[in-house]
Amino acid sequence: MASAHDRAVLQAIFNPTTPFGDIPGLNQEEELTDDDSGFDIELLSQVKELEMRGVSAAEAGDLQAALQLFSQAIQILPQRSSAYNNRAQALRLQGDTAGALQDLDRAITLSGTTGRTVCQALVQRGLLRRLICQNDEAREDFEKAAALGSEFARQQAVALNPYAALCNKMLTDVINKLRNPEVSEML
Repeated sequence: MASAHDRAVLQAIFNPTTPFGDIPGLNQEEELTDDDSGFDIELLSQVKELEMRGVSAAEAGDLQAALQLFSQAIQILPQRSSAYNNRAQALRLQGDTAGALQDLDRAITLSGTTGRTVCQALVQRGLLRRLICQNDEAREDFEKAAALGSEFARQQAVALNPYAALCNKMLTDVINKLRNPEVSEML
């Protein structure tokens, strides 16, 4: 098995535009899960079933049914964040950005700082904030989600960081000159 240093070197070789030592998933030892231990088991089971049906309805294009199912789940366990996150996705698909942002804010507040739902909600909110040109706030959300292990969020945070983009561009230019010294002499 390769050491962390070996993986960092390989990352730099095969992905020269990422910062050195930035190894996706290195610090994430297990998949994120939500702590549902504080909820009644029967109610939790009922809510999870409603959410699964809501996701299926949304995937089938029936956003109204999905919204109703997610709202039912929220009524049963209003302190559980997952249904807010899922309803936000359906609201976004319906074009209700403000409603989606409200649900994402609620999901993030309820989730705290760890878990799968907060990671997903931060990524979703970051994307919506980019859509409405709130790039600084979007970058903050992506950075938080990246710290939880989201590779996509890490890429978005880097893309929104002008200093990182400039450094990555300069590093890429240097590596390209080292790989092709004849081409750089002609320029």
